[in-house]
Amino acid sequence: MSIKNIGPAGIPNLGLGTFRMLAGETRDIVAAALAEGYRHIDTAQAYENEAEVGEGLRASGLPRDEVFVTTKILPRDFGAGAFRVAAERSLRALGTDHIDLLLLHWPSREVPLSETLPVLDALIEEGKVRFGGISNFTIAQTQEAGRILKAPVAANQVELHPFIDQSKLLAHLEAHSIPFEAYSPLAQGKVMRDPVLKEIAEAHDTSAAAVAVAWLLQKPNGVAIPKTAKKARLAGNLAAAEITLTAEEVDRIEGLARPDGRIVSPDNLAPNWD
Repeated sequence: MSIKNIGPAGIPNLGLGTFRMLAGETRDIVAAALAEGYRHIDTAQAYENEAEVGEGLRASGLPRDEVFVTTKILPRDFGAGAFRVAAERSLRALGTDHIDLLLLHWPSREVPLSETLPVLDALIEEGKVRFGGISNFTIAQTQEAGRILKAPVAANQVELHPFIDQSKLLAHLEAHSIPFEAYSPLAQGKVMRDPVLKEIAEAHDTSAAAVAVAWLLQKPNGVAIPKTAKKARLAGNLAAAEITLTAEEVDRIEGLARPDGRIVSPDNLAPNWD
């Protein structure tokens, strides 16, 4: 395998996640990741580091069109007017004239998609956003978004790692050619301690983290965005794109899923999961 572009948006299937980075470290890790060969950076308004992501982009010296930038807007800004203001705020913070992929960070319990998505379509038509998508949406919510959004639903970013069973959602996304973006692909560090993943890693002379990422990249339309704030780990995560797991190894990893595997499910935001 190697890094490839996925779906209608051409999303590089291995990116750098920037969730929960300390103030002051995002700029340097973004610049370092881009120097290492990454071309996809994932952020969000909720991460409060869009400005530092933008600084890292500029520090890298790369042309803007060589880096794919994803950001996200929270449901509190899903009202039509508020959504446009929030998108403009992200553009200013990132210091860029366009966002490659703008996601609705969580489904709203109050604002209907019929109010938010036409604004996303307008932003795409204006060139301020290249592609639009969703995050943490269930199958039913993904279907609704697909009916309303005129542009393709370019991705659904969801929690995905070896310990969570997302098979129903992934089957739906595959059937409709919608890429998934896996956040928390290392299960917030849990993959590094799993004996099955460590054993498979030994067979490939790599790390359990790289095995977990490789497993995601072998899935149809799969994108992984592992987060690291340590420059020494960037090359190892990037090398996951070069690992090819056997069918038996994939089956063993699939067998690690358990009913209580979900990690991220905030009471005030989470939908009724599939």
